[in-house]
Amino acid sequence: MNSKYEPLFESLTLRSGIQLKNRIVMAPLTNFSSNADGTVSDAEVDYYIRRAKGVGMVITACTYVTPNGKGFAGEFAADSDEMIPSLRRLATALKEQGTKAVLQIFHGGRMCPPELVPYGEIVSASDIAPEQAGAVVPRALTDKEIEALIHAFGETTRRAIEAGFDGVEIHGANGYLVQQFFSPHSNRRNDRWGGSLEKRMAFPLRIVDEVKQIVNKHAKQPFLVGYRLSPEEAETPGITMADTLVFIDALAEKQLDYMHISLMDFWSKPRRGVESTRSRIEIIQERVGHLVPIIGVGSIHTPDDALKAAQTGVPLLALGREIIIEPEWVEKVKQGREAEIRTTVSKDDQARLEIPNPLWQAIINTPGWFPVVEKVRTSE
Repeated sequence: MNSKYEPLFESLTLRSGIQLKNRIVMAPLTNFSSNADGTVSDAEVDYYIRRAKGVGMVITACTYVTPNGKGFAGEFAADSDEMIPSLRRLATALKEQGTKAVLQIFHGGRMCPPELVPYGEIVSASDIAPEQAGAVVPRALTDKEIEALIHAFGETTRRAIEAGFDGVEIHGANGYLVQQFFSPHSNRRNDRWGGSLEKRMAFPLRIVDEVKQIVNKHAKQPFLVGYRLSPEEAETPGITMADTLVFIDALAEKQLDYMHISLMDFWSKPRRGVESTRSRIEIIQERVGHLVPIIGVGSIHTPDDALKAAQTGVPLLALGREIIIEPEWVEKVKQGREAEIRTTVSKDDQARLEIPNPLWQAIINTPGWFPVVEKVRTSE
């Protein structure tokens, strides 16, 4: 291994006692490939096994905590105890590769396709549709339903513990339900769940408390709790960096194992809310990085990209699209073969990369999402 990359391979022990063997994480990425009954498919397990060996931690694609939270076709379920064997199969497969297995828990809220949820009824913090073509106006959740959802996040955490996962990540990013409560765009309530910044923080913070309580009650060995958030929204009104700085201060008091900042580009700068020429991730790292480890993500492709990102002080780096393109990314860096790392995918690569067909179709048919080229490089 080139000695300059050694910082990427240092171990890190999290607050819970979970030790990561290196600083590289497989980011959660929906693969649309589970079975129709919500169980994990063979193709899905093979896809994860292929990518799990080198990284310090795998964060799975999101799983829904209630039937009306299903956000994607081919999303695997964790909304009932019947799903524990399916969850256990995935956790076991990941851990057998020598990585830590983290289940991302989620509710899609107003982003759920009506055809995927019971009676086609979409719910959210308020009856405000997302700003996109064909969007459905959701029904505002009642206070009783909100309490039930908090409980559901806890129940899914219990299932993750029973299935043998090493932790859970609360998905509070990318415009889904937990973020919808924090957002002034989707949350127009005037009760204990909305109306001020502090009240908009109530639902996500209660979920953190519930999940931590369940871990304390049920986990017999170290079990981590992470939280993923998007620092800003494009909409007006929407989440600003100023809002997020208040929120991460509150999250940092919750004794989390990590905070995962969801970005398409690690180096992206704030839209509004703070006056700064620095990137969002650097602002967040300076604000709370001494209290809780930060995971950075977004357009990190090469080992030099990762090294530059690590030099900000952010201790953990997640690879999403890149680990799909290059499943052996960590091994190649470790073996001094970084020149062989691929950063593009060709239209002939599906079988070689063990990518399930639904995900492959999304990659090929979503312009700009992945760097797709016609011909594969000949050298390995």
